[in-house]
Amino acid sequence: MISSSEHRSHSWELSVTVDNQHEEVQKEILLQVTGDLHIGGVMLKLVEQINIRRSEELSLLKPSEEALKKKKKKDKNSKELITEDVLNLCNSPVSSGLSGSPGLYSKTMTPIYDPMSGTPASSTITWFSDSPLTEQNCSILTFSHPSCSPETLAEMYQPRTLADKAKINAGWLDSSRSLMEQDILEDDQLLLRFKYYTFFDLNPKYDAVRINQIYEQARWAILLEEIDCTEEEMLIFAALQYHVSKLSLSSEEQDLTCESEVDEVEAALSHLEVTLEGGNASNILEDITDIPKLADNLRLVRPRKLSLKAIKPYWFVFKDTSVSYFKNQESAQGEPIEKLNLKGCEVVPDVNVAAKKFGIKLLIPVADGMNEVSLRCENENQYARWMAACILASKGKTMADSSYHPEVHKILSFLKMKNWTMSPQAVSDSESIDMKPECFVSLRYTKKYKSKQLAARILEAHQNVSQMPLVEAKLRFIQAWQSLPEFGLSYYIVRFKGSKKDDVLGVSYNRLIRIDIATGDPITTWRFSNMKQWNVNWEIRQVAIEFDQNVSIAFTCLSADCKIIHEYIGGYIFLSTRSKDHNETLDEDLFHKLTGGQE
Repeated sequence: MISSSEHRSHSWELSVTVDNQHEEVQKEILLQVTGDLHIGGVMLKLVEQINIRRSEELSLLKPSEEALKKKKKKDKNSKELITEDVLNLCNSPVSSGLSGSPGLYSKTMTPIYDPMSGTPASSTITWFSDSPLTEQNCSILTFSHPSCSPETLAEMYQPRTLADKAKINAGWLDSSRSLMEQDILEDDQLLLRFKYYTFFDLNPKYDAVRINQIYEQARWAILLEEIDCTEEEMLIFAALQYHVSKLSLSSEEQDLTCESEVDEVEAALSHLEVTLEGGNASNILEDITDIPKLADNLRLVRPRKLSLKAIKPYWFVFKDTSVSYFKNQESAQGEPIEKLNLKGCEVVPDVNVAAKKFGIKLLIPVADGMNEVSLRCENENQYARWMAACILASKGKTMADSSYHPEVHKILSFLKMKNWTMSPQAVSDSESIDMKPECFVSLRYTKKYKSKQLAARILEAHQNVSQMPLVEAKLRFIQAWQSLPEFGLSYYIVRFKGSKKDDVLGVSYNRLIRIDIATGDPITTWRFSNMKQWNVNWEIRQVAIEFDQNVSIAFTCLSADCKIIHEYIGGYIFLSTRSKDHNETLDEDLFHKLTGGQE
């Protein structure tokens, strides 16, 4: 922060740097701020300058002490001079073709025209017109960074336990307080991250920067194992990274505002339905008299203690938000053996495409915890239909909801990426010589396989994604990330009222999950849709929440300030009110009312 004589004595120029791999095009922006400007206000100013849409999803994160210690150790041991990769937004050449005219900015996403030349302005450039990131420079933030070396990856901090993951989330800044109030000093490093995992209205036509930044955040979450995935899934993520890396290298010299890029985005839109989580469904057709239902033969799997799992075939009927099962199809007119209400349950995929295993694990809330039930499907199509129905039912939605068919399509697309066969050309392909497979997978798999083995397997998986355009590949990566069971969970160590041991609280966009800190198993789930009220006792730093049916919980947070959890809950409730029917003006007062608290 630099005091400026040109402005009032109580204002400062806040210097913000934006990472980029090319030192010669480093970017830096200056924001004029006052001492009473809170983080939320800084965020709005910042995203207007680099114009990432949907600024409410972003926040500033202070790196954990463990990450900083590891970085200092790396710097100390390095023989070479350490230089930060930053983007200097002030020193780059500014395009003369487009002036910083407010008229270019489009709230309604309607076609806009360059006021100087009269030609149509590209959809991407409209979000940069008021900043130094004008037409010649807007592509900088849309390119992903090149893959880092295995040695660099090994030196980065990687959380090993739920407790480690909880430490990462302790660093979120309070959006209702200023930097100085939170002891942020000159030269302190803060990370601009997507805090809320509700990527509303993610549109390839207008969100090149936003898509790339979400992709980068997802990529590092996979590489550093901040989120768990199977080996099969890791290979898909590696193949998509490799593909994005190849396309990015070949496209770096291209201008993203040219017509070919617009064509690529349109092509991606034409055959990829973006159904990312968050916000309200555009149309809920709950008024249909005959709500769709599924009926089929499936196998029921119930875990048994000290014995093998019991697997039996039954006739299943899925209607509304419940699953009933019968001895056979003929007995389906009578009373079911059992009826499972899936509203509020946890739905976990249990799939191995190579082994033809298509399972759905259901963790259903009961009075004393969670009841585990698994369904086994026969094939991909059956699995996609039932999995989509279970996912919607867990949110209280039926198959009449407009998001059902897109959800089925998304699941099938993900399964298709997993279903690759070994190609003779792949192993002998000259690409395997140049590829550094260790750059695309987490360290666990680098240690498990030899480099040649990894390269061959990644190239096998790459056959299924090799024809994808760049934007679609990034979107596919984001969608695959979203399909992981742990997606969107931010962890905190808490002590529930009346408990004698610590637990982990998982905070997601639509629910809270109590998790066993030793085993990682979910114990209880509470949905925000069932929440009546929540408040904080600021004297004892205790969060208390009331739900429907006289359910109430209270806990203190041990790994972070309880204000962070309070803000998470309020933030997600605020984001759930967004709708495409509304204009894009952010209701800042409502956001701070829900997240600020009365401390």
